[in-house]
Amino acid sequence: MKKTILLLVMAFCCTALFSQTNKSKKSTASSILAKSENVSAEMIKNKFYLFITNKGAKKDTILLKSFEVDKLPLECKIEPFTTKGTPLHKITWQEKKTAQSKLKTEAAVTTVSVICDIVSKTKVLTNEQTTTKITEIHFLDDKQTVSETIDRIRNEGFECIVNKAGDVVLKNKGKENKMIYVPADKKFVFASAGPAKKK
Repeated sequence: MKKTILLLVMAFCCTALFSQTNKSKKSTASSILAKSENVSAEMIKNKFYLFITNKGAKKDTILLKSFEVDKLPLECKIEPFTTKGTPLHKITWQEKKTAQSKLKTEAAVTTVSVICDIVSKTKVLTNEQTTTKITEIHFLDDKQTVSETIDRIRNEGFECIVNKAGDVVLKNKGKENKMIYVPADKKFVFASAGPAKKK
């Protein structure tokens, strides 16, 4: 009987120790979602970072966003560019969210763009654009026996485009705003606003 109890206690201790080891490994592990030269976008726990690997393997970080535990950035891209002699990086990713009721479903996709100066380790511009597909059931009679399904799309915010000169263009269906970088202030400022150009 004593041997059985001793074996059970040992087995429990080993299991607890093994699960603690696995937990600690998981908590420090990172997943690389995008990479460009010495810059990578990585998730550690629920935090999304931009990592910059310098000479001597030293790493600098810029926190891009903190996510809810079960959420992840999707389709992440890193786009390096230069403007006014300053090297910058545009990090783009998507976030998806669905809200559903008995008669209505809203599936939203938000495209987030963050432009970073990796030398000063700062975020110089953040932009979000959301496209929501809405599916709604409408009843055509009072007794709710006949219905039709209506689909529509709602757009919010501006698409963030970096042009060949390194300027930022924020664009939607009816408006286009140009932003230029001011190196002394380490930020983008509005240069002009006008109607969107037709393709």
